Amino acid sequence: MKTVLDVQRRLAELGFDPGPLDGLRGRKTIAAVEMYQRVNHLAVDGIAGPATIRALFGGAPVSPQDTPDATPWLDIALSKKGLREKADNAELRAFLKSGGGTVGDPAKVPWCGDFVETCIAIALPREVLPNNPYAAMSWATWGRECNPQPGAILSFWRGSPDNWQGHVGFYVAEDATHFHVLGGNQSDAVTITRIAKTRLRKGGARWPLTALAIDAGARISDGSGLIETTNEA
Repeated sequence: MKTVLDVQRRLAELGFDPGPLDGLRGRKTIAAVEMYQRVNHLAVDGIAGPATIRALFGGAPVSPQDTPDATPWLDIALSKKGLREKADNAELRAFLKSGGGTVGDPAKVPWCGDFVETCIAIALPREVLPNNPYAAMSWATWGRECNPQPGAILSFWRGSPDNWQGHVGFYVAEDATHFHVLGGNQSDAVTITRIAKTRLRKGGARWPLTALAIDAGARISDGSGLIETTNEA
């Protein structure tokens, strides 16, 4: 499967400047993809999807989930895994600001929504965010509903199903009873943790409107080594 770095190198070879060859889908890379698409009469969306990958590299058709831009927001989130709200405060605060706004110091306020907002804003600059992206429950009606699958945004209730308080993060995998969620404000860090499936809000698995439409299906894992959380405040 082609990577973002492969796309950047190919764009540079063809005279489309993707910015630093760093393997990150930043704004310059998105702009270079858009320019390439425009010149080659492809749909201009800045996403290196199946048609763009085939135009760039040739070969057999690929499925959306096998392209480098399948879930770029999840790639960004994974790159921040392990950052702690106190020990890595400066780095984490700088990242949370890089999406265009922030709820504040992660060591002092809940920041799961801030983390999701930042990953989406960087990866999908055309995506319309919730009116209040820092409130976890706002993500339960954002985008479009989807089946739980890698990259899906999962919105959970906390305390009781009708409580406004909650948690939001990204689907990584699942076992029989729990989702494995990559998110911020989990044990005061960016981690992958197990959260009970019964806590998912109604319609609470969501997919960005400006992303590739993917139905990759569930990813099953036994969750070995992951802790379970019941209160992410």
